[in-house]
Amino acid sequence: MEYAPTVILRISNDREPRSRPGWRPQHRLVTLVHKIFDMAFARVYPLYLAKVEKKGRSKEELDLVLSWLTGFSQTELGNQVAQGNSFRAFFKQARLNPNADQITGVICGVRIEEIEDPLMKKIRYMDKVVDELAKGKPLEKILRQ
Repeated sequence: MEYAPTVILRISNDREPRSRPGWRPQHRLVTLVHKIFDMAFARVYPLYLAKVEKKGRSKEELDLVLSWLTGFSQTELGNQVAQGNSFRAFFKQARLNPNADQITGVICGVRIEEIEDPLMKKIRYMDKVVDELAKGKPLEKILRQ
């Protein structure tokens, strides 16, 4: 499963009979853009927080993990939530940790290493570290130290 695939749509023109010699359906290339790219980080952050708190982890630990991944300070993370930036804008401003490529595994049924779209990969990195935090993994391992 690819996240931003190029799809060839077959669009037939009913006014032209298919039996006419040389008739072919028209083709157009369309790039699918996922809704999450334009979703506000502020909509997802409270869900991340609820998930980790339900498992006994703290907001400070969540902010530490997100800061490690994105390069944002806790204040900058708070500003991102307050400004309502989309994931696209959020990761455009982020300074992704050089060790982020060590984040591997499966998230939402897809192997992170196989994701081709760079923005989707960054979003899935974030999902994975939040999942690891919620599952009780030690911070040292989450932060790839």
